[in-house]
Order: sequence, then structure tokens, then C-alpha cells
Amino acid sequence: MDGKIINNDVRVHSHIVATFRGHRQEVCGLKWSTSGQQLASGGNDNLLYIWDRSMASMHSRSQWLHRLEDHTAAVKALAWCPFQRNFLASGGGGSDCCIKFWNTHNGACLNSVDTGSQVCALLWNKNEHELLSSHGFMQNQLTFWMYPSMVKIAELTGHTSRVLFMAQSPDGRTGATAAGDETLKFWNAFGTPEVKKAAPKAEHPGPFPHIRGIR
Repeated sequence: MDGKIINNDVRVHSHIVATFRGHRQEVCGLKWSTSGQQLASGGNDNLLYIWDRSMASMHSRSQWLHRLEDHTAAVKALAWCPFQRNFLASGGGGSDCCIKFWNTHNGACLNSVDTGSQVCALLWNKNEHELLSSHGFMQNQLTFWMYPSMVKIAELTGHTSRVLFMAQSPDGRTGATAAGDETLKFWNAFGTPEVKKAAPKAEHPGPFPHIRGIR
């Protein structure tokens, strides 16, 4: 409840290597980027922070890279895109219900989608341009979205309380969910990964050609 984020290196005796200070209420979500350079944190103060590891220290109080105030409820759901650097998805709680997409290089919000219910967790498909979101009241459902159109592909139900956490198997095929109903469920969510053939560079501007300015 002190709002502090402490980075520990358990391999050394003086294990506190950095302290991130910014949140004024409970820290609800934490997620390192794939590179390990940036850390996203969401709080019960409705704030989303992007921290850069190179700017961190044990004593600095204002070392965040971006302080993002667009959400109107607690931010718990965070997911870094596996296909694009500096690209983050975040989800807001019950009075927000939105999934937002961020360019963490410059802090710009690229898109916002109202899901109609609190967003508890987010998970990117490693094999396709799809996003899975988990929700609370009223349906406690999982929702598949096609990215970037954010067309709803499907909804999965089965939990009887909000779905608090999701994880993906190493091969990318299976999704695991944990909910407030005290159950774990395993879903054949993402199908069989396809082996994609290499194509000439000129034909493939990138997995997100519509996004500009992301490095």
C-alpha cells in the first residue's frame, strides 16, 4: 500500500538494486518488457507508469519514463507485444473497462477499445496477431480479439468469478487461467502454431505496418 516497487537481485547480499516511486496507492500490475529494459506498472490510483531500468536508482523519486493518466479505474492488466518493441497493452477496471495500446517510446496512446466489463488480465498470442483478455462482472469471460482491427473473434465462459491471471504455455498453444472462484482452467486457446515461410522484405513492412513512430 506504500506504492513502492522494489527491484531485488537475490543473487547478491545487498539485494535491493532499485526502487521505483510514483504510485500513491496499491500497485496492481507489473510486467517487464521482453528486452528487460522497461517495466510497466499499474496502480489502484488509475495510473500507468513506464519505467526505464537505466534511469532507476535506489534513491530517485521521479525516474519514470512516462506517467500515463488515461485510464479511469485501477490498472491491473498489462501485456507487452511479442512482435513489436515498445508496444504495450493495458486494461482498466470496472469504471473504465478499456483496453488501451501504447507506444512506450513516446508515451502516445494509439488506440482504446471499450470492452464493456472490467479488464483483469491480457495475453498476446505468440503465433498470430491476436489478443486475449479476461474479465470480471458480469460474465467473467475470456474474449479473443483480432489485432489491429479489434474485431471480437470469440468469447469463452466457464469461470464463476473474475479471471485474475492468465499464462501461456511455452509452445504458445495452451492458455491457463486463474480466477476468484479458486479454480485453474486450461484452454486450447491458440491452436497449432503455423510454420511460416520467409518472404521478400519488400512484401512485409512489419507485423504492425499501420503503427508509426515505434522504434
